[in-house]
Amino acid sequence: MPLPFLTAERAFDAADDVALPFDDRERWRRPYRPGPWRVGVAALVLLIASFIMLSAVVIALTGALTGGAVCLLVGVLVIAAALRLLRMGVWVSAHGLRRTGFLVTRTIPWAQVVSVRTAQQPVRWLGLPRTVQGQALLLVRRGRPQESVPPLLTTHNADFLSRMPAFDRAADTLEAWADEYRQR
Repeated sequence: MPLPFLTAERAFDAADDVALPFDDRERWRRPYRPGPWRVGVAALVLLIASFIMLSAVVIALTGALTGGAVCLLVGVLVIAAALRLLRMGVWVSAHGLRRTGFLVTRTIPWAQVVSVRTAQQPVRWLGLPRTVQGQALLLVRRGRPQESVPPLLTTHNADFLSRMPAFDRAADTLEAWADEYRQR
């Protein structure tokens, strides 16, 4: 029995990737969903945070308020880390391209972008030092050598490991948006 509403998955996998009339081009958008590895690690971190918060309540109820406050602070920091982990990735708007890392966010205006292209090259597996052969979405910036800019997306990062069609769709979308926004 089909349900009368669209789920996020059905709307994302729609064949026509035309921007909806209410999409605001000034807002930062990520052209892909976080991958299962990133979501799984964030869920485990949030589970650990729940145990830390529970221990903060137990410690505070036993009378050690400073210990409870320290546990509460650690729990809040762990929750913030999990949310930041989910926020990592590449975001696009009319202002430029934004790469959000765990600690650092860098925004590159479209005026500095020469091209965004896909290349076959050795890529890091889940961000670890081990490299494997894969595809990477590379950003070529004006006035910077290509080697100084890390890849935007790879087929073996936490968002696209074992999800080759999702990588292709995200790379094509980012390349198309880059061509569109650089024309302005």
